[in-house]
Amino acid sequence: MKVILNVDVKSLGEEGDVKNVANGYARNFLLPRNLAVPYNEATVLMFEARRAEIEARKEQKRKDSASLKEKLEAAAIEIVMPAGANGKLFGAVTTHIVADAIKKLGFDIERKRIDLPGLAIKSTGTYKAIIKLYEAQTAEVHIVVKAQEVQETKAASKPAKNAKAEKAAPKAEEKPAEAPAENNEAAE
Repeated sequence: MKVILNVDVKSLGEEGDVKNVANGYARNFLLPRNLAVPYNEATVLMFEARRAEIEARKEQKRKDSASLKEKLEAAAIEIVMPAGANGKLFGAVTTHIVADAIKKLGFDIERKRIDLPGLAIKSTGTYKAIIKLYEAQTAEVHIVVKAQEVQETKAASKPAKNAKAEKAAPKAEEKPAEAPAENNEAAE
């Protein structure tokens, strides 16, 4: 079935695009939600009248994505994760973590638009990620993954564990000593 899109539809097209879609997809999803209209002479004339405003919106989106590209490529994204002595991370840096770091810088990017090298980053270092913007525009951002100071926290927690063990040890010794005394009294 041939339809004209009323609004931008992810993974299908933008407003004003003419697309061939499955009958069921058009009948059950696009048309009831007013995402598209059937392709006929009346709808073609209606969209031809709106062509100028649709193109103006598309041009504005292109300009916005170009300025966003410049800002993203200039920004430094630094992610601190716990890691071992050899630089291997305890966990991994995923698109979700990168999207959160970008959001902290003031940009609203969906994690689905971020492409990391491989599926995830698993060691410290500098990496490049590709962010899909509008149409074929992409931004290449540099991500610096640093190791969190984990060894200091482990050293600080060991004395605390030893102190707890020392406190628990005398209590354990007292309980067995009391138990036989109680048994002797009960026997008498």
